[in-house]
Amino acid sequence: MTIKSVTQRRTDEVPIDSVSPNPDQPRTNFKREELEELAASIEKDGLLQPILVRPMGSQKYQIIAGERRWQACKMVGLPTVPVRIKEADDDKALELALVENVQRSDLNPIEEAYGYRRMMERRNLTQSEVAQAMSKGRSTVANALRLLELPEEAQQLLFEEKITAGHARAILSIPTNAGRQKLTDKLVEQKLTVREAEAIARLLSGRRDDAPRQKEPVPKTFKTVARALRDVLGTNVKVKSVQGKNKIEIEFKDEEDLERLFEELIAAAS
Repeated sequence: MTIKSVTQRRTDEVPIDSVSPNPDQPRTNFKREELEELAASIEKDGLLQPILVRPMGSQKYQIIAGERRWQACKMVGLPTVPVRIKEADDDKALELALVENVQRSDLNPIEEAYGYRRMMERRNLTQSEVAQAMSKGRSTVANALRLLELPEEAQQLLFEEKITAGHARAILSIPTNAGRQKLTDKLVEQKLTVREAEAIARLLSGRRDDAPRQKEPVPKTFKTVARALRDVLGTNVKVKSVQGKNKIEIEFKDEEDLERLFEELIAAAS
């Protein structure tokens, strides 16, 4: 069954007390300031977009999508609210609520991840099937679900928007649970930038960007030529390779010594 196949019955005006929130609502974090701003808008212009509900018995309705609008209407004290009524079972209601919230970018990353997981568990779907139902790429769903591998404290920080998805990726880049917990503890104690979190993650993973690279052995010819030039020029000469470029370094004491070396080189070339 697709979303389009869910039967739309009608748009109606119903008593606000006859509408109740859905316990399976993917969105659980409603910011007080945003609710107050929405309430002020509704008080001024009314509720422009109906709340999507499903019938739950005689004159009772459960919200599928629009709980924030419903809460704002209650704050204003509206006696009735406009609703759009759809027939939907529990699984379809969850899918519709998730689609609505994801399309409106109303969910934080953790809420979205738990929504996907509930769809997979309740409807026995694969990641690919969830992605298709949500019109998302499979990698998008997979990356969202990976956030649920974070330590619980890190999930709470992300839920409360105290860290970003970048911080979360830094934590998940650490292969061990102990390492992930250490970085999470640091994020609780300190306000770290994403780059700082990534640097700590590298250390906890045993990786260092500035770790010295093993030098390639210098060819024997380099040493032979350096010795010959030292004998000819009477000064220290180095033949080496730096960042993929081969160089000859010739030392000189002062301007007079430089002129001597110049004459020696010109004479050798002529």
